[in-house]
Amino acid sequence: MTKSSPDWRGNGVADRRVHGEYTGRECAPARKSAALPQPGSTASVELTALLTAVTRDEPRLLTIDEGAALPSGPFEQRHRSLQTGLRSWVERQTRHPLGYVEQLYTFADRDRTRDGEGSRVISISYLGLTREAGSSGTERSSWQSWYRYFPYEDWRSGAPAILAKALMPRLRQWVAAAPDRVTKRERAQRVEIDFGDCDDRSWNEELVLQRYELLYEAGLVPEAGRRAVVGAGQARPAEQARDPQAAFGQPMHHDHRRILATGIARLRAKIKYRPVVFELMPESFTLLRLQRSVEALAGRRLHKQNFRRLVEQQGLVEDTGEMSTDTGGRPAKLMRFRREVLRERSAMGTKLPLSLSG
Repeated sequence: MTKSSPDWRGNGVADRRVHGEYTGRECAPARKSAALPQPGSTASVELTALLTAVTRDEPRLLTIDEGAALPSGPFEQRHRSLQTGLRSWVERQTRHPLGYVEQLYTFADRDRTRDGEGSRVISISYLGLTREAGSSGTERSSWQSWYRYFPYEDWRSGAPAILAKALMPRLRQWVAAAPDRVTKRERAQRVEIDFGDCDDRSWNEELVLQRYELLYEAGLVPEAGRRAVVGAGQARPAEQARDPQAAFGQPMHHDHRRILATGIARLRAKIKYRPVVFELMPESFTLLRLQRSVEALAGRRLHKQNFRRLVEQQGLVEDTGEMSTDTGGRPAKLMRFRREVLRERSAMGTKLPLSLSG
């Protein structure tokens, strides 16, 4: 790893904390209480699931409404717990049982939905990891690629063309349209931090939420036009409709794309210090398939030999004694995850340090 490369061993928490000083729309951790509504107003609690799988080297999420929304539903009195309510709604909408689940964040912006004045919908979101299965729910559920919603986040084949051709020119226009010198300098600094020089060395794959928030503030995503008053330097909804690149990914209902960005950032940070990727793998797999799955989540290519050496040094996998012929070339050893490693290292945490390619 070169000195200027992002640290794949993970300072993601610190990076996001620094960015939280200026994003303006940073969401509060789920463990903190959501802001209470004012007397006389109404509020409801909904549970939202970001269910992720890796299929054929693509990170996928389970959606409803033809890919426009995440599975969600209200928390009801009959639900024994939040997770019980979540599982009930997801399984009802998608016919897909939930496996590994962890709480993500609480989203409580006053105008995050359009359900009427005085009504606030507080969404408690969960991140779930699973293996893709056919969906046959009643809400037109389907699996979609992460990168359908964030095409600029997939760097596995180098810098995405959409960055240089569409996204960065629009951001430069937004910076130039700042009302004063101070604002212009702040905008330029944020673009530089969140997007770097649009090369592999300066790109920080964990800043998914910060990049989306920046595009939102600049008025470059349709979600911003739904509720924000168009300000200086923002793209107007009519312009977005004429420009097929303006959405920079498929929009979603309410703030569901923001929830997705939060979940991707969480998972990209977590795969560096916890072996959660194995929740997405079959019982046996080749090391190449494991590497491709990690790359799909990170949106980056990894150094093959370094990856294999580090996985083996950590003692995370063991040989099954069987071979896979489904490789398109020479047969490869089939491995399996040593689940006892979680118990052996529960006090210190199980790290999966990875090195970027090149």
